[in-house]
Amino acid sequence: MKLTLKPADRTVPLAPERPVLEAALAARLNLPHSCRGGSCGACLGRLLAGRIHYPRGRPLGLSAAEESAGWILLCQAVADTDLVVELREQLPAGEAEIKTLPCRVARLERLAPDVMAVYLRLPAVESFRFRAGQYVDVLLPGAKRRSFSIASPPHDAELLELHVRRVSGGEFSERVFNGLAVGALLSIEGPLGRFRYEPTAATGPLLLVAGGTGLAPIKSILRSLLHHGLDRDVHVYFGARHEIDLYEDAWLAAEAGRTPRLHYVPVLSESTPAESRRRRTGLVHEAVLADFASLADADVYAAGPPPMIAALAAALPARGLAPGRLHSDSFEYAPREPG
Repeated sequence: MKLTLKPADRTVPLAPERPVLEAALAARLNLPHSCRGGSCGACLGRLLAGRIHYPRGRPLGLSAAEESAGWILLCQAVADTDLVVELREQLPAGEAEIKTLPCRVARLERLAPDVMAVYLRLPAVESFRFRAGQYVDVLLPGAKRRSFSIASPPHDAELLELHVRRVSGGEFSERVFNGLAVGALLSIEGPLGRFRYEPTAATGPLLLVAGGTGLAPIKSILRSLLHHGLDRDVHVYFGARHEIDLYEDAWLAAEAGRTPRLHYVPVLSESTPAESRRRRTGLVHEAVLADFASLADADVYAAGPPPMIAALAAALPARGLAPGRLHSDSFEYAPREPG
């Protein structure tokens, strides 16, 4: 069997019962991907010809509507026949161009014991347009890449702010925490991702739900909203294990204190007795459900671990959330790749 990739017209062999993405990577094709677990949606492609199946069922990062429209996730799809796949959706008029650019590390800031903010300066001669919520790939040696959401807003993109969580043995994150220097040269590709804020005429509440470093795209969306002015109530829910993990807590609380229509709810899932006296406890999706008996006129943007996204997707429709009004970005760490 073979895989033909459009629009490049590249053809590579497919191995029986192995994911399509593996064939492309084995052929040294540097395709967009991140979690390789079916959650992040980075490896989305449109199936133009052929048949595939998912050994473990439709992955979390692919909605039923997307599947019906012919989209597949290459990291989970296994070919039954020869395939023809279009790698990226065609960009609508006015959409940001995907670029591969060099950049330099302008600043590093420790946000939490295991989270580092990396600020990247792009070439002055290059424009870089993106939508709040999107991400970039940091390109690594050996045709590897790691995906990080942009925390800075589109209107203030002089420096791109990324939030990097330390992962034991992580090829890039260990470098960030152990030796990445200001001035170091990196390469990025982007903007990428279908998770992006879409303004609407809705007047109901807007819920921004973050878990862990899922706060990065939520911060980009929130800063963009604050810049343009809030025309509806915005509720930010931030789930973390302990208080020390609530990075950006002071900034979020301060913004909520001076913005009448902004409400900030931090939630701790593994609180100590002392923390539980100061903070709300439990799972962040449970806090949302406790606060909203009806979400019939709401919009929800959620970014965080796959279990959080799955819990929201399962529970919110029962509260009246309309189809298509839950926008999610599932964060799952990429496994170590051979080589």
